[in-house]
Amino acid sequence: MNKKPENIVLETRDLSIGYQNRKNKTIVANAINLQLKQGNLITILGKNGIGKSTFLRTITTVQNALHGSILINNKKIESYSTKEISKLLSVVLTERLPESQLTVFELIALGRQPYTNWIDQLSDIDIKKITTAIQQTEIEHLKDSYFYELSDGQLQRVLIARALAQDTDIILLDEPTVHLDLHHTLKIFTLLKKLVQKTSKTIIISTHQVNLALQFCDSMVLFKENEVVSGTVNELNDNKALDDLFPNTVINYNASIKQFVIKPN
Repeated sequence: MNKKPENIVLETRDLSIGYQNRKNKTIVANAINLQLKQGNLITILGKNGIGKSTFLRTITTVQNALHGSILINNKKIESYSTKEISKLLSVVLTERLPESQLTVFELIALGRQPYTNWIDQLSDIDIKKITTAIQQTEIEHLKDSYFYELSDGQLQRVLIARALAQDTDIILLDEPTVHLDLHHTLKIFTLLKKLVQKTSKTIIISTHQVNLALQFCDSMVLFKENEVVSGTVNELNDNKALDDLFPNTVINYNASIKQFVIKPN
């Protein structure tokens, strides 16, 4: 029997995702078989409505899988308690934060909730984790600001710092650059790549920034009409898996430069 690679941090086996009520089951994607490596920047690509966000909600246990298995560190996800999962997975979403008077430091400190005691008192270790996360995201100058004073780009760094303070093996980000201009989008991708290299955490991003993903990521998960495939950019390029990722009425994939380009009239 072949030995399983030791650096697989998240795996899915014959996974089906979607929605189910008492009468109906809606399958969004099925037969998802992935092995995602530790210390990689991984992007999830596909057109709108094809299942990327549903996949993220499923692997974070926000909604149940319809079929199949999800494993973290070679252990089925349902065998973990909620608190254990919060020490393995952290999530950065695009939703607006509720109004409050939290400072940046206090917002990042919320990432330590899985570890704090019943009165949420921060230990020396918690303070160190928070301080390190602030340094890693280069926001020392913002730590005493109120979070509602921040620009979208600054707030995104703060939310990434909160996930870092949570100190999980895996960080998932759903459209982290959706509200950002090109300059700040590039800075976020650069930051995430640097964090992977420095921390060896696995960072998984759902994004529509396909060309930046092709430049920055270590591997990709492609949600297509009839299948979900994964691999490095070179592997997917060689297998022509990127050619039909989007309808070719507006853009085409250029395999020679490994980028999507506007289709000529």
